[in-house]
Amino acid sequence: MANLGNEAITTLDDLKRFETEMTLSERLPERSILDLFIASADARPDSTAITMLMTGAEDEQPRNVSYAHLLGLIRQAANMFSDLAGPAPGVAYMLPTLVETHVTLWGAETAGYAVPINFLLQPESIAELLKASGAKILVALGPHPQLDIWEKALQLRAQMPDLILVRVSPAGTPDEDDVVDFATALAAQPDDRLTFGAARGGDDVAAYFHTGGTTGVPKLVEHTHRSQLVAAFGGAAMCGYTCDDVLTATFPLFHVAGTIVAGLSVFMAGAQMIIMSPAGLRNPAIIEGFWRLSAAYKATLLAGVPTALGAVLQTPVGSHDISAVRAGVTGAALLPPAIGQQFKDVTGSNLFEILGMTEASGLISIDPPCGNGAAGSVGWPLPYTQVDVLRQKDDGSLGLPCDTGEIGVIAIRGDHLSPGYSDPTHNIGVFENGGLNSGDLGYKDAQGRLYVAGRSKDLIIRSGHNIDPAMIENAMTAHPAVAVAAAVGLPDAYAGELPLCFVQLLEGAEVSEVDLQAHAQSTIDERPAWPKRILVIDTVPLTTVGKIYKPGLRCVAAKLRVSELLHREMELPDATVEVMDGGARGMRVTVTLRTRDAASLPEVKHALAAYLFEAHVMVAS
Repeated sequence: MANLGNEAITTLDDLKRFETEMTLSERLPERSILDLFIASADARPDSTAITMLMTGAEDEQPRNVSYAHLLGLIRQAANMFSDLAGPAPGVAYMLPTLVETHVTLWGAETAGYAVPINFLLQPESIAELLKASGAKILVALGPHPQLDIWEKALQLRAQMPDLILVRVSPAGTPDEDDVVDFATALAAQPDDRLTFGAARGGDDVAAYFHTGGTTGVPKLVEHTHRSQLVAAFGGAAMCGYTCDDVLTATFPLFHVAGTIVAGLSVFMAGAQMIIMSPAGLRNPAIIEGFWRLSAAYKATLLAGVPTALGAVLQTPVGSHDISAVRAGVTGAALLPPAIGQQFKDVTGSNLFEILGMTEASGLISIDPPCGNGAAGSVGWPLPYTQVDVLRQKDDGSLGLPCDTGEIGVIAIRGDHLSPGYSDPTHNIGVFENGGLNSGDLGYKDAQGRLYVAGRSKDLIIRSGHNIDPAMIENAMTAHPAVAVAAAVGLPDAYAGELPLCFVQLLEGAEVSEVDLQAHAQSTIDERPAWPKRILVIDTVPLTTVGKIYKPGLRCVAAKLRVSELLHREMELPDATVEVMDGGARGMRVTVTLRTRDAASLPEVKHALAAYLFEAHVMVAS
């Protein structure tokens, strides 16, 4: 079983000691994902691996799955997939978070490879992913009163007649022609052995995760068993997971956070995860009952994206005993300082940030929850990996390391890196010379802690959901009145960013925002990517080589939002706003109040603390 050490990692010296005491091979003997589950089941067969809550109701009887039972289910799933589609099948799935989702994911990786699919995508986009991945099997949730997953699955099978459709549905659901029932097929398989030979492992492909936009050629990131195991090991070690931990599992299993640091890392340590309903923190009932459930199951680690945790923190703890909580962990988007402070005020514990990336098998660095924490920091690299902040040359390539406090591009090396994209042409500028150019900007402090200062890439991150601006821009420039479109993030206190699109019209053209919004919603597949605002401007700014100059537009978007906040919502019409690109958090906002409004200074500071930019508030002299 993986050796996570006897002492928690709390400082950089602890991390260095951890690395010098043993080699990675000595600490991590497992070669396959199945090896991980075998080791955990051998060590703690009767301990609970997963507690599944369907509704979170007070009288609910949860489904508890032990480590021994989970191992058996994974073997059965691997045998089933092999029987259905032959050697090393690609298994895609469209499922909310269920025990069956874990069984599908890890069983697919054992027999072949998994293709996690965001079931909120439109069928056309999903079809492209299935074709690009070569998946032979699609596991999907059966008919559901609120979700249209099954309807999409049937559409996909109609387009791809050779696709083997496996349905996850409650007992008693009527059979359908040419559809495999998950529970029935699973029960027909042995749970104590594999029927097809050795499990996949080592450098074998374990999964293809989709990243980036969904228009054009899909970008599928390849994970190997080795890369996932190294990332999971690093997550378990840095988070200080033990077999006594109980973690609230709220990330979806089509996202690397749900599969690695809140998935494999938990299982590697023999800890317990509580699946907080199939919809996680998108379920209002779970938000409302979160503290009650955390107290009832003695949760020690509270996990979620910043926006979801922010919603939880609006619900009073009341009389619920949450003294078992030792820390909170968050990722997928930058943490607004106000949410971090509120978490500390409510729980008495710190909220620690994790930096992850699909191309790094889900993890890059962690501010260790056993330590004291550093506000705004994403901590230190995973053990046995390297994270540098490098200067960017004029030609876009990366050069020498930056000095302490100097902002540069975050670059990563280690065995947890993906071998690359399924389409090698996407590797250019990202996977080069054995390393990964993250596209994120950051800096290090004197203790070597890493801070994220912005993104050299232009992704818009809405509540942890990555939105490719090209998806929006391509859709908007297809409108007959639009000449140029530029999508950027509009600062938002809840979601971090919302998509905003600037458009430049063709000469003589006229169109309303209502018409542009209707066009966007009819042509953009991902609902979260629908622009919150569409603004018509005279000219979209360009660089000297003709590229859209987005830093300036991001500043315009920030000034627009802060001005609305001050002038309309806070009734401070004389406040002035200046926005500059750069600074420690990627953007610097300066607000100047008139002397007569000086009493509003604390209120303005508090309001701006909910945003991701660096904010300064002063009173005019």
